[in-house]
Amino acid sequence: MELIVLGAGGGWPAAGGAASGYLLRHQGFNMWVDLGTGSMANLQEHIELGDVHSLAISHRHFDHFLDLYPFFLARYYPRRTPDPPRLPLFAPPGMFDHALQLEADLPGVFEPHTVELGETFHAGPFTVRTAPMRHPVPTLGMRFEADGSVFAYSADTGPTDELVSLADGADALLCEATWLKVPPTAPDPFHLIPSEAGGFARRAGVGRLIITHVWPTNDMDSVVGQAAEAFGDQVTLAREGLKVEW
Repeated sequence: MELIVLGAGGGWPAAGGAASGYLLRHQGFNMWVDLGTGSMANLQEHIELGDVHSLAISHRHFDHFLDLYPFFLARYYPRRTPDPPRLPLFAPPGMFDHALQLEADLPGVFEPHTVELGETFHAGPFTVRTAPMRHPVPTLGMRFEADGSVFAYSADTGPTDELVSLADGADALLCEATWLKVPPTAPDPFHLIPSEAGGFARRAGVGRLIITHVWPTNDMDSVVGQAAEAFGDQVTLAREGLKVEW
């Protein structure tokens, strides 16, 4: 199994970067997980657009799905005979209806599959177990399993024990750490700080922790240091182009 980071910006991309987007590959199957701003451009550094086999979107916040629209255009035009098959798109309740408000022809390219929080779905070689994350809109944490390899993705979340269960024993956990400290305006935290990300990864017993979705203006050395101290081991900071195999 291979993970390629297409975008790791929390909320918005820094110069030359992209918002959340990840390419997960196994046995020649390419799954694009979250389609944040700019991730489509970086995707093409690794595969052709026509080589995407399936899509998964964790939730309907725009920094996780906006590149669905340019990807739609690339698949929809020019019209071909026969048209390529529709791509399976897995997303939580409300995501597809939300996206249709801007482009009504999306069903001509994508085959929507609504995934209830906690439901399991299958895509190519992947069995994907989901869990509800602590976020203002329905959000899927995802656990990808294939041939004995396990990869977990927190998506966006505040502190929740669901993340420990989701990532239990995973080879790698891709975990958000948006804030350096919880803002005083967030009495019900809906993002993690680095020490929380590291603590959840340690409790889950994961083999490797990769920190992502960091607010672009945060000090990255502090982010990695705080996460590593809580995790008790080295931590990898997700950056565009990072490749991880296990």
